[in-house]
Amino acid sequence: MQVFHNKSKVIVTCNKRLSPYLQKEVAELGYTIVRAFSTGVELNITLTECIKLNLNLRCASQILYCINSFNASNPDELYKGLVAMEWEELIDFSGYFSVTSNVDNPTITTPLFANLKVKDAIVDRIKAQKGIRPNSGSDANKTVVHLYWKDNEVDVFLDTSGETLAKHSYRKIPGKAPMLEALATSVILATQWDQKSPFVNPMCGSGTLAIEAALLATNRRPGLYRMNYGFMHILGYDEEVFFAERRILKEQVIKNVDLQIVASDLSEDAVEVSRRNAKTAGVDTLITFEVCDFERTQVPQTGKGVVVFNPEYGERLGVHSQLELTYKRMGDFMKKQCKGYFGYIFTGNPDLAKKIGLKADKKIEFYNGKLDCRLLEYELYDGSRRPDEERPKRT
Repeated sequence: MQVFHNKSKVIVTCNKRLSPYLQKEVAELGYTIVRAFSTGVELNITLTECIKLNLNLRCASQILYCINSFNASNPDELYKGLVAMEWEELIDFSGYFSVTSNVDNPTITTPLFANLKVKDAIVDRIKAQKGIRPNSGSDANKTVVHLYWKDNEVDVFLDTSGETLAKHSYRKIPGKAPMLEALATSVILATQWDQKSPFVNPMCGSGTLAIEAALLATNRRPGLYRMNYGFMHILGYDEEVFFAERRILKEQVIKNVDLQIVASDLSEDAVEVSRRNAKTAGVDTLITFEVCDFERTQVPQTGKGVVVFNPEYGERLGVHSQLELTYKRMGDFMKKQCKGYFGYIFTGNPDLAKKIGLKADKKIEFYNGKLDCRLLEYELYDGSRRPDEERPKRT
């Protein structure tokens, strides 16, 4: 199987409601989208081309390369279709692989059983061909096979990512209730920020929003922080392609930028975690960290920018009654100290959002895990409110 050079169906997945931002990323990298859907996009490319995607995408989760499709109505037929495949041409018999799946078939009550059938077929095939059985388990740090089985239709993929791309590998200390990096990037891309004007992140927590803002503004891609992907453990992998793509990433970094990014938190520990994560990402010198109540955050007055809050929702952290006052204070802070800015509050609690005391110009839908969330946008005009026809339009 010359998988690295053959074009095939490729599914790039993402979390729900991140697809519009993923689509834009993929298109900007020069790829033609065959199909877009709520949790990803479909392409027709080679496995080698997947390497570039893995290193560049900020909003994606997995990049799946299809190696076979067939029909199977039950586990026995699934096994027969899988054991006939030339797995010895894909997986080193002395190596290690894991299996993930998305199964919707009436004969399957648990995806773990489907996973076991896939593992059995791969092991039996390689043992029959090579006389040695490869190891398998749940770790996604080597070869990863993904099964998509809906009704009678089976697609078998190689997961070229392995560990999820939604984590960008610089955050060694997560902090409390951290926002996933892919979500943080998408939230920033949903704002009016031009990646040049000030970016202010009160209540910064572990610093993900501020760090992702700095990474976007300097064109630092996730591939700079990661050295292991699923594609590296597939037979036929040429490491020169990976290192060539990585050199391009380094050359594309924008240096000597004039940025004003401010991250503040009342917790000294949170700010220290943020600072250390930013240092790992190589952007600590681009962010001004402050230990203070959010109302005392220094908002640059040199130009229009954005201020972005990701407060507690009253679900996992904090107490609802105490948060009502906090949300009101956030509204007062934006109204009084952020004139000329666009203000954003990301929340999963619509009742608390009513306490902000400002009318949102937009309510952009996101999920944080399984929690239905909104990114509330406020134009914090300086002076009289501009007529609608004079206000900026989202492109």
